[in-house]
Amino acid sequence: MVSIAFDNSYARLPQRFFAAVAPTPVAAPKLIRLNTPLASELGLDVDWLQGPEGVAMLSGNGMPAGAASIATAYAGHQFGGFSPQLGDGRAILLGEVIDKSGKRYDLQLKGAGPTPFSRRGDGRAALGPVLREYLVSEAMAALGVPTTRALAAVLTGEIVRRETLLPGAVLTRVASSHIRIGTFQYFAARGDIEALRLLADHVIARHYPACAGEDRHLALLEAVITAQAALVAQWMTIGFIHGVMNTDNMSIAGETIDYGPCAFMDTYHPTTVFSSIDEHGRYAFGNQPPIARWNLTRLAEALLPLLADDQSKAVSIAENALDQFDPQFQARLITGFRRKLGLATNEAEDVELIKALLDTMQQGDADFTLVFRRLSEEVGQESAAACRSLFGNPAAFDAWEARWRQRLLRESGLAEARHDTMMGVNPMYIPRNHQIEAVIEAAVERDDLAPFEVLLGVLGQPFDAQPGHEEYARPPAAHERVLATFCGT
Repeated sequence: MVSIAFDNSYARLPQRFFAAVAPTPVAAPKLIRLNTPLASELGLDVDWLQGPEGVAMLSGNGMPAGAASIATAYAGHQFGGFSPQLGDGRAILLGEVIDKSGKRYDLQLKGAGPTPFSRRGDGRAALGPVLREYLVSEAMAALGVPTTRALAAVLTGEIVRRETLLPGAVLTRVASSHIRIGTFQYFAARGDIEALRLLADHVIARHYPACAGEDRHLALLEAVITAQAALVAQWMTIGFIHGVMNTDNMSIAGETIDYGPCAFMDTYHPTTVFSSIDEHGRYAFGNQPPIARWNLTRLAEALLPLLADDQSKAVSIAENALDQFDPQFQARLITGFRRKLGLATNEAEDVELIKALLDTMQQGDADFTLVFRRLSEEVGQESAAACRSLFGNPAAFDAWEARWRQRLLRESGLAEARHDTMMGVNPMYIPRNHQIEAVIEAAVERDDLAPFEVLLGVLGQPFDAQPGHEEYARPPAAHERVLATFCGT
């Protein structure tokens, strides 16, 4: 049997950090997709993974030597309400591997059966949500956004019961770790200061070694704040809506994690919500930055005992750290939008120029992704006629375009270089909801995975024009719009 060089650092923490649990075997595992480039990067044997023993591991039917299958414990605020115990209810961590560059990654099975944290759930995943997470997480990676990755998808040969009977599947997820804000909350809620310190030091050693030192726990808080500010700013520049920004769905590593009812906007509006369970718009597109800060405040609360012995002093230290979020986020956001508009220098009026474009897009029901893509294509031309056609209020766009052209005149550098830069940051292809739903319908209703393979290939090169695949850049027609997305549970 081919061995995997597991080095399971999290499983070496005290037993109260997790529950040892084996995946529940499935009836008839069938590999439907292996991410061979990612497997190679991780130093895994691709041929073995595609063989009987590899598929057995990817489905939960057999564990290789060195695996330490565990379900991790965590708590979390879900839509603002605190749950002191959540944990991996349908995900099992197989172990950790170190890639060719020396970086550590978790291998986790999602949909591998019940765990002690399942809360009466079946621990299984349906094929549709597995395909959605595979597509969107790999699209995010191609877009340059920090994210968990999809290593493999396997059909189980079994049926899961949701609103209807659906084919079951298992996703193998790769992450820098699966430690969440909610992991810290779990121990803070129990007053377990020793565990908090062990967890914080583990995270510093694994993710933020530069924070090691006398004030390491404050440095850790500041590093996570910086990472989350950068991450959410990236979400905002590509129109991504996470959909369920609970504290148990925010990674300490600053990666996008838990692709449940996530979506990309078509027409721009800051109040856009897709998640069927977000009835009040708590996690709407425009709310994501303040929610990120709210979640980071919960992390700071959990870390208070490590920041200072005196409570009031600890609170003051935490507040000062949290005050760094807004300026860091705004700086990242403005830099991101400047790049999308071809601006390499900074001027005070740029903030208003960006806001004016977004307001015009909102009023004119313009497609968020295509506006920036067509501006990229037409930046060297006298007018942006193709971009103009996206707006229901073209006169308002004309006024904005005139301001943008005047601003570009104050930029140095060749127009060709500006065009190339913009084309490299403004994607042509994103995982649009109606396309994902079409892929899922084909797979679930007709056992046809060809549309999944085609869309996955297109999303792997989001910035490149792909002749023959122009359809995948098209926004949905009125009858194709998907207005609600659903959690896989």
